[in-house]
Amino acid sequence: MGRPRGVEDVVILRAAAQVMGRVGPAGLTLAAVAGEVGLVPGTLVQRFGSKRGLLLALADQSERDATETAGRVRQSHDSALGALAALTVESAAVMATPESFAHHLAFLCMDLADPQLYERALAIHRTHRRTIEELLTEAAGTGELRSETDTAALARTVQVVIAGAGLTWALEREGALEERLRQELDAALSPHLPLRDGHDLEES
Repeated sequence: MGRPRGVEDVVILRAAAQVMGRVGPAGLTLAAVAGEVGLVPGTLVQRFGSKRGLLLALADQSERDATETAGRVRQSHDSALGALAALTVESAAVMATPESFAHHLAFLCMDLADPQLYERALAIHRTHRRTIEELLTEAAGTGELRSETDTAALARTVQVVIAGAGLTWALEREGALEERLRQELDAALSPHLPLRDGHDLEES
């Protein structure tokens, strides 16, 4: 039987990410995702087979999106550090409330326990690390960072800072996640700036 027309897979998968943030693992069903995009659950069964199939497809799409988003954000900013700040904020936009952060964290815990989901989660993690390192390397080359900066080591630090900032923000619930991410990213990068009053990480 042919695939039902009308809604592309990528639209369904991005809707699934939104549903994940609202309801968590227990509430994520094919019916809930289908309702989000105006389809019947049977259509999602035809396309993805099961909830697990949907999650695997979402993980694959997330890796593709990470690469596409990085390129798009870099093109829209004059500086590498400005792009890094914007990318950090945009990547976390789906987790803008403590509740949605908790729900996505619950899905990550599922990924860690499932070999196929873990493989995809690790690929996404590595894609993010590579993107961060590329932006930092560019920044070191253009003078935004000190030329002697170990950008590979700094990329690892930045990735840890970003993850920790989100969790700390969800616990403390002070201000907006975007503000916390920018603040912590600025703190991580400031020792590597060529001038102490240096560069603003606000979007260029």
